[in-house]
Amino acid sequence: MNKDYENGLNILKQMTDTNGEQMVKAVGEIFPDFLEKMISFGFGQIYARPNLDLKTREVVTITSLITQGAFEQLDFHIKAGLKAGLKSEEILEIILQCAAYAGFPKACSALGIAGEIFKNSKI
Repeated sequence: MNKDYENGLNILKQMTDTNGEQMVKAVGEIFPDFLEKMISFGFGQIYARPNLDLKTREVVTITSLITQGAFEQLDFHIKAGLKAGLKSEEILEIILQCAAYAGFPKACSALGIAGEIFKNSKI
């Protein structure tokens, strides 16, 4: 296991209660090399950089996912944002801000995902 991969797994432990086990297992079963790149680069190099904390990185990531309409990853990152210290009110403001720039349809989709998380969240 390379250093970036180990570092990426450690970042995932900070972001999730389950170490991202479901995501790691699902991606690894389909394409192990892709998993290695995603963990090593995405989490081991990008998320591990020193100039932004995890909370700020999740603000950026949640915003980016909403503006792209990449809702399949939004659940994971809203939960990670809550774990990193974002409040539900802050996430709602991010969604509202995105409505002004990315459109209400994308914001409404994000709001539905966030609402389910808030309803079921222990955080």
